[in-house]
Amino acid sequence: MSNRLANMMRVRLTLKTTIFLLVFIVVILSLLVTDLLVHNTIEEEVEANQTNKAQQLARAVALTPVARAALSDGNTADVQAYVESLMAETDVQFVVVMDMEGVRYAHPEQALVGKHFVGGDEETVLASGEESISISEGTLGRSLRAITPVRNEEQQQIGAVAVGISLDVVEEAVSANRSNLLIGTFFGLLVGLVGAVLLSRYIKKTLFNLEPRAIATLLEERSAMLQSTIEGVIAVDASGNITLVNKSAQTIFERAGLSPHAEGIKVEEYMQNSRLRHVIESGRPEYNQEQSLHNLTIVVNRVPIHMNDQIIGAIATFRDKTEIKQLAEQLTGVKTYASSLRAQTHEFMNRMQIILGLLHSKEYGKLESYVQQITGNQLKEMNEVTMKLKDPILAGLLLGKRSYARERGVELDISVDTDIQSFENDEMALELTTVLGNLIDNALDAVVEQEEGIIRLKIFEVEGELVLYLSDNGPGMTPEVISKMYNQGFTTKGLDRGFGLSLVKQSVEQLQGSMTVQSELGEGTTFAVFMPLPHKQKEDLT
Repeated sequence: MSNRLANMMRVRLTLKTTIFLLVFIVVILSLLVTDLLVHNTIEEEVEANQTNKAQQLARAVALTPVARAALSDGNTADVQAYVESLMAETDVQFVVVMDMEGVRYAHPEQALVGKHFVGGDEETVLASGEESISISEGTLGRSLRAITPVRNEEQQQIGAVAVGISLDVVEEAVSANRSNLLIGTFFGLLVGLVGAVLLSRYIKKTLFNLEPRAIATLLEERSAMLQSTIEGVIAVDASGNITLVNKSAQTIFERAGLSPHAEGIKVEEYMQNSRLRHVIESGRPEYNQEQSLHNLTIVVNRVPIHMNDQIIGAIATFRDKTEIKQLAEQLTGVKTYASSLRAQTHEFMNRMQIILGLLHSKEYGKLESYVQQITGNQLKEMNEVTMKLKDPILAGLLLGKRSYARERGVELDISVDTDIQSFENDEMALELTTVLGNLIDNALDAVVEQEEGIIRLKIFEVEGELVLYLSDNGPGMTPEVISKMYNQGFTTKGLDRGFGLSLVKQSVEQLQGSMTVQSELGEGTTFAVFMPLPHKQKEDLT
């Protein structure tokens, strides 16, 4: 039960419920405080009004000749008649005229005339001659009393006039005002609740019916996605102010000599040829457009951002054109396959020309001998590779590289010492293609200037590992070059190079292998690559 209660307490309120409760509480508290303050104010004002009414009436009676005459000569008949007529016209509980002894000369109940005034609050007025306001209980019940002294023409006090208003009348006046206040409070609460519902619905609709936690999650995911993407991203608002630059874009800008901190700057001031302003004005996207960025050329996609059928900005995604070109060549293997195919085609055309020449000269014996020779050599070369190397992807790569090396005047000696079965997944074959293709290309570049360039490749399997040895008789490398050769972009061969060995290292690590290199100046270089074979691992487990 306690766990269930704890789980219920951990349930988060929806945005609509939160807004509703918040507005409800605010309205309730506001109305309660207002009701309390207004009620007190009304009560004070009603009491003050009734007090002023009683006081003014008492003063008026005290100044009348009939009251003075009655207190002077003791004639109560006239003043009693006057008081009765006065009470019929005014909403008071009583009007009493008394002498200096407190004996009544006029009272709403005629039977009480001649008797002493009850309440005790008259004594102060009779003794001091000052007006008084009090609440006391008399023969007619509790009342709010205003007592005023009566003076003759010589300004001598000869008695007093007391006017009383029943407290029930005061409470009724307060209650009537309070009822009106409660009705207003109820309608105010009703309007507040309806407004809370409408406000919560409007906010939810504006936020696409998402809860705050969902919005926060989307914002975090958006930020992480934009910052982790390999493409540079820059966004501007409708005024052309830069609002977002991700990390990849900052890196490209730094390489182009621009400041990485671009938020808040006009895009035209930051990049004059960005064309983002044009995209905002035209509303048409632009794809795969080249743009010069100081010393870099980037490939850009520019798209306007629409919201509620209005363009509120634009966003551009871009990559360094050099990187795209290098990745297209290195990762897809197009460069490797194209070079191998070109070499084989070139070699094939040369042989066909020789055959055509022998046919024209009708040297049929030499033609037969030549055809047997080239087919035998080709068959021998193919058998050397394909008899033991069963994977067609790697076999095709090595045969193509051998033709390419022969075209460049380099001997590529390939030795497959053990049977190597086809790989169960294409991933390993593709990664090995990257490894062998780049290592052979680097070796070709190293020995192509030698008088007799030789590259020797040994492939064999031992204890569940595929081992590759690639050696050349090139000029070798210094320790400094060896320490940097795996860094992406590092090269000693000129521009747009320096990615091959970096890709080799990545592929070896992807296959959980290892590699070593030995090189001496003037003696050449040897690479050794060791990679576990997946099918051997499975056999060991069984």
